[in-house]
Amino acid sequence: MSTETIQKEILRGGQFLVKETLCEEVFTLEDLSEEQQMMRESTKEFVDRELWAHWERFEKKDYAFTAECMRKAGELGLLSVAVPEAYGGMGMGFVSTMLVCDYISGATGSFSTAFGAHTGIGTMPITLYGTEEQKLKYVPKLASGEWFGAYCLTEPGAGSDANSGKTKAVLSDDGTHYSISGQKMWISNAGFCNLFIVFARIEDDKNITGFIVENDPNNGITLGDEEKKLGIHSSSTRQVFFSETKVPVENMLSERGNGFKIAMNALNVGRIKLAAACLDAQRRVTTEAVTYANERVQFKTPIVNFGAIKAKIATMAMNTYAGESACYRAAKNIEDRIAIREAEGNTHQEAELKGVEEYAIECSILKVAVSDDCQVTADEGIQIFGGMGFSADTPMESAWRDSRIARIYEGTNEINRMLAVGMLVKKAMKGHVDLLGPATAVGEELMGIPSFDTPDFSELFAEEKDLVSRLKKVFLMVAGSAVQKFGPDLEKHQQLMMAASDILIEIYMAESTILRTEKNAKRFGEEAQETQIAISRLYLYEATETVIRKGKEAIVSFAEGDEQRMMLMGLKRFTKYTNNPNVVALRNQIADKVAADNGYTFD
Repeated sequence: MSTETIQKEILRGGQFLVKETLCEEVFTLEDLSEEQQMMRESTKEFVDRELWAHWERFEKKDYAFTAECMRKAGELGLLSVAVPEAYGGMGMGFVSTMLVCDYISGATGSFSTAFGAHTGIGTMPITLYGTEEQKLKYVPKLASGEWFGAYCLTEPGAGSDANSGKTKAVLSDDGTHYSISGQKMWISNAGFCNLFIVFARIEDDKNITGFIVENDPNNGITLGDEEKKLGIHSSSTRQVFFSETKVPVENMLSERGNGFKIAMNALNVGRIKLAAACLDAQRRVTTEAVTYANERVQFKTPIVNFGAIKAKIATMAMNTYAGESACYRAAKNIEDRIAIREAEGNTHQEAELKGVEEYAIECSILKVAVSDDCQVTADEGIQIFGGMGFSADTPMESAWRDSRIARIYEGTNEINRMLAVGMLVKKAMKGHVDLLGPATAVGEELMGIPSFDTPDFSELFAEEKDLVSRLKKVFLMVAGSAVQKFGPDLEKHQQLMMAASDILIEIYMAESTILRTEKNAKRFGEEAQETQIAISRLYLYEATETVIRKGKEAIVSFAEGDEQRMMLMGLKRFTKYTNNPNVVALRNQIADKVAADNGYTFD
């Protein structure tokens, strides 16, 4: 990375809300280097050959096949992209890590889960928190696929409240090892892993502690039966029971009581990677649905020509494109922040931890938005297939079932909605994001007389970017008033926070989509981006409708009298179009392009 790139001002996490981002400053899929493009193609070839061609096997609880495919991925180096070269990995940047996670995850949720659990929460805690001895001992085996990892955090009484686990770690009298006893559940890869990252409490510590535990059944480790699940049928998911399992003291991960911090930081990375893992699933479902719609004839015409089907195809393509735009924008922000940290003298471990933590708000936004959209895409895919979509003989119903878990993984979408707003407010209180100044300015604007001048919207996306800036004012108006009224008690008003979060999410997703298309229109020409322009305009329209609905819901929930009337007037003013888009025409334009391409081709 050049010094110029490192030294340029990169927005801190959450600052997208109060500072303008130029299209030249965002990273898009179209910016991939030649090496990254080759990596994407090799990943797609692996998936098409080894996974997609055998998707039925993943529906038959063939856990051994999942493990076999993981080993093949390891042989190709696909498990080692994020691992530093010193420990047998490729040592590639965060964007490349996201890229592989994206394109390897679309064929089946079973493999996607195994891959994510192993490369993320199974390996990453050691690379980021392990001692040099721990990393040299374990990481090369995990990077090559010789060993597989799993992550033991959740317990019957500790789900979203991860720090409330009851698993105990007791130090031996001679001080050489800990004895771990307890029960963990929903452990992905449990049936074929060689190593667990286990969280347990020492004595009455406030916070849990992490340990690296080798999977040895002769050391007090037993597994429950494979769980019967709605989806991800060939993802090994078992309970793990520890009964005085001996763990050498040198296998403590990081420091005593640091487990909760490890778990939370692992979740930040897991959230943005989970969003990436939903992208290729959407591409594949969209392509399968469009191919079917082109071939399926009813009333003497392919059903792809029907307006009701076109609306669905447009929504599927729009959501996929928006997800790509936002995920890769955030991934590059994280990569650049890591580079800045390293240039300042941080170790790779410190730089990556702080780089991802900086964008925890965006990670939560992406996790919610893309996993929600993935479910919608799969649902519409079933609907386009009709009765055949409900049949297990087509991949639509398995895609729908597999996508459902994404809204629960890495913290439920409800938890992440509240986290996004809560973290933003905390950043503002620490002075990392100036919300007070802009929120005050919005309040003053509400009291003033609105301008009736007709703005100049002659340039591409001029009106759309103006509208995005006004949607940001809606969030500042709602969140600013809510914080002023409730202060630290805001977190108790969960429905209000979730409404505010939906506004925040739509702002980030809509802006990311527009900036990607604007950047590409400038370098490739507007004509080459006609459909992407339509997608961006349609997404903004849909986002604005959501902001109107959620804004009103939030305002009437806590404001009364003149304050309520003033805020509702502001909501109407800030969400008004000068030129309303022809939504039906936009949908038809998008659907016609996807139908002509016989699939999703915008990546």
